Amino acid sequence: MASIEAKLQELRQRIARACHDAGRSAQSVTLLAVTKTFDATYVRQAFDAGQREFGENYVQEALAKMAELAPLRAEMQWHLIGPLQSNKTRVVAENFDWVHSVDRLKIAARLAEQRPAGLPPLQLCLQVNISGEASKSGLLPEEVAEVAQAVAALPRDKVVLRGLMAIPEPAADSESQRVPHRALRELLSDLIDTGLKLDTLSMGMSADMDAAVAEGATIVRVGTAIFGHRQL
Repeated sequence: MASIEAKLQELRQRIARACHDAGRSAQSVTLLAVTKTFDATYVRQAFDAGQREFGENYVQEALAKMAELAPLRAEMQWHLIGPLQSNKTRVVAENFDWVHSVDRLKIAARLAEQRPAGLPPLQLCLQVNISGEASKSGLLPEEVAEVAQAVAALPRDKVVLRGLMAIPEPAADSESQRVPHRALRELLSDLIDTGLKLDTLSMGMSADMDAAVAEGATIVRVGTAIFGHRQL
């Protein structure tokens, strides 16, 4: 079985090819290694292979890994990509670098209020339910503009709105995969046209990463292609 280092190298090459095909620089896409259910030893292997950006779905699981890997903290960026409840905002504001899953103004406001002085601003993305699935979290596309303006107005020394995130409904072929990613890109473009300074599209996972890059993804969130199938 290929090592984590070999899988990361293969993924970076895949991103580079997708960027080349889209006429983009490979440096325009950040690979976020999603370590949900994989313990700190896997994170350390990825770190040793040069990976620095890590995504977690569950706050408590992430905090345990952060504690175990504390000596490396200054060199790592931790992204929360899973749902965030109001009662967890303080520990997230105190420990994470990014939150991709902001789905209402209340959450962003609490993060801004609770971000400790002395830390860099917490980087935020609004999660959009781009496929309109009842089971998915996120703002409806028609709700995004109002919330984005309100979040962008929060104190910028505490939180900075960077862009949008989505988890589109799975699709079988590349053209079908591109449709929701294109919709998210167009939504971001509309926000930029209103004067918001945004630069981030967090979209694309192991199965649809190439389609996401073709439509402008700047962060791709990949777990299975690096670490294998999720551990229970």
